[in-house]
Amino acid sequence: MITSHEESRGRKRSRRQPLWPLYLVLFMLLLSAVVLAFVTGRYPVPPLIALRIFLYPVTGGEADWTATAETVVWEIRLPRIAGALLVGASLAAAGTTYQCIFRNPLVSPAILGASQGAAFGASLALLLRLSWSGVMGMAMASGILATSATALIGRHLGSGSMITLVLAGLVVAAVFNALVAVVQYIADPLDVLPSITFWLMGSLNRIGNDDLGIIGVPIALMLAQLYAFRWHINVLGADNDAARALGVNAALVSGVAIAGATVLTALAVSVSGIVGWVGLVVPHIARFLVGPNFDRLLPISALTGGLFLLAMDTLARSVATQELPLGVVTSLVGAPFFAIVLGRARRHWF
Repeated sequence: MITSHEESRGRKRSRRQPLWPLYLVLFMLLLSAVVLAFVTGRYPVPPLIALRIFLYPVTGGEADWTATAETVVWEIRLPRIAGALLVGASLAAAGTTYQCIFRNPLVSPAILGASQGAAFGASLALLLRLSWSGVMGMAMASGILATSATALIGRHLGSGSMITLVLAGLVVAAVFNALVAVVQYIADPLDVLPSITFWLMGSLNRIGNDDLGIIGVPIALMLAQLYAFRWHINVLGADNDAARALGVNAALVSGVAIAGATVLTALAVSVSGIVGWVGLVVPHIARFLVGPNFDRLLPISALTGGLFLLAMDTLARSVATQELPLGVVTSLVGAPFFAIVLGRARRHWF
């Protein structure tokens, strides 16, 4: 649980520091990561050529680059970079929201079963040999279905507490994990099973410009919804009694926040597969930078999440001759980092 000691330290840090230098640093890092992602890969594109290809629709002039280079920039790397930014921002924002609502720094976007539900939906779609848009749709719908089942079970148990909701999420996640195992067991081991396994390990290699159109607007709307409720979520993250004293409807705000975070998780997982640690580690980085104030924490967490996942995706597709699964790379980087965070903060959490 996030303690008052940690909160007071964060609030003092938030009051002392203006945010514009941090935003400037993050945007510079983000710009550098985008440039690096454009020019890095199995088909290297020189930075100047990539910039000229990108600006050609505006500036015109002589196109003295190959058609392959133009295809790589517009059809492969641009949607992949944008997808990494959207998915990273979504998972980080969802993790930040869950940690605030549940008042627990160890909570991740998978807590209510959305990730496991999306994994089952995508696995089933791959088993049925649906198109990529069908895989995305099934993953998104199944992730939302899993979280709805968690909410119904939690309500049926009657207590209405957050602990009950978390326990219901564990039950639903276990069921969907078992269903994924069943799909893997009956899948063709030479054809379908490798596709399912690779998707479950996370990747952005199949995302295209059309997919960005499908997920971009809903992600923007969900982020805007969470930001619109930032003050209410901030109060609710401190104490239920304080929220009631200030006239905040705890049930309504919790429902809106959890629904927004769940949709963000389902949208992200539907295009990237299971990418762990982003929604758990990045909120801690953001909290270290700006403190626990949700008003400041949410946008910084979203920016940091996009930057983190873009860096991990660039590493995944450039560190070896064959692309590494994105979820493997985020786990290799995120797990040791989180162990360090736990070691430094254990006195104030437990």
